Amino acid sequence: MKKQEIDHLLARMLDSYDNVSDLNITVGKPFQVETSGDLAVVDLDPKFNEITPFQSEIFALNLINQSQRLTETLLLEGSCDSSYELPGKARFRVNIFSQRGSYSVVLRKLSPKIPTCQELGLPDAFFEMGKEKNGFVLITGATGSGKSTSLAAILNEINDVRSIHIVTLEDPVEYDHPHKKATFNQREMGEDFDSFATGLRAALRQAPKVILVGEMRDRESLEIGLSAAETGHLVLSTLHTMDAGQTINRILGMFPTEEENQIRTRIADSIRWIVCQRLLPKVGGGRVAAFEILRTNLRVKDSILHGESEGKTFYDIIQAGKAFGMVTFDDYILGLYEKGIITQETAMAYASRKDVLGRGIDTIKSVRGEATTDIEDLKVDHDYGKTSR
Repeated sequence: MKKQEIDHLLARMLDSYDNVSDLNITVGKPFQVETSGDLAVVDLDPKFNEITPFQSEIFALNLINQSQRLTETLLLEGSCDSSYELPGKARFRVNIFSQRGSYSVVLRKLSPKIPTCQELGLPDAFFEMGKEKNGFVLITGATGSGKSTSLAAILNEINDVRSIHIVTLEDPVEYDHPHKKATFNQREMGEDFDSFATGLRAALRQAPKVILVGEMRDRESLEIGLSAAETGHLVLSTLHTMDAGQTINRILGMFPTEEENQIRTRIADSIRWIVCQRLLPKVGGGRVAAFEILRTNLRVKDSILHGESEGKTFYDIIQAGKAFGMVTFDDYILGLYEKGIITQETAMAYASRKDVLGRGIDTIKSVRGEATTDIEDLKVDHDYGKTSR
């Protein structure tokens, strides 16, 4: 299988459906794409009913393109990350991994256009994040939930209004930011630096005002990131966590117990925003983002320093902080349901606290004059408890 054939297959896969986000090559299955969150089979001529181990390996080797570094990483670690460009069509973030003696490939389609906060419909809080002069801004969520896209939108806002130096450390570079008001230096792991910790340490000597780190993968990266945030830099990064409280606990869990008090103090002083996001299926197809947004204030700092307690959980603080741009997942999801963007079933499936969301849905239904229960024909048993004669 030659490169031209690989490119032809990738082009056919991209054009097979609308809203294609990922291309999936797995042994024993036909070629598949992910569209609006679901995998769908690609109809090719001639047909590929089942991809063979040989075909998937040839596919993977073509994407690696004789890179010694990627080959060694794949053999030693069982997976490798790279980027691939389909000329005139698309760019991809590529992950090749070993499974049961064969290779599988997942290609994430990267948007060629830099998204704006307005186009993505992001909450007003995202505009405030771009105005921060220092500290930590973390975007968290599961893989494929749009974290990189949200970060790109924040950087785009900064690029429009601030004449500063921005350094990005990515694996791989996903969005090619043009030089507008800001000056961008975008570095790719494996090509320009060997680990996030190394790249971040070097970035401190490159006089940036803003540093984007693709992912905080380990304690060393996080520690250097905290140092950068403490010394006047704005650090943007991602973590794989599901809500704000879990994010704080995940950071604390990276450090030894004896350092906990010191780390709590550093986090309390450095964190500016924590945004958690999930993608939910929309009514009529497609997906919509839901957010939980935590902004630092005195109550947040106190909870970070001393831990959560009854009535002082991060969830409680976010609920009470709506005036400051904070929102819980449940409130945001409830808003999407009220606008008719998602169904009740979707809302309940993605809720953080189903009882809270359930009460909110019942309130909306009552206002609309809709039934809040499917129980019918209830009657009062007037004879209940009476002694029968």
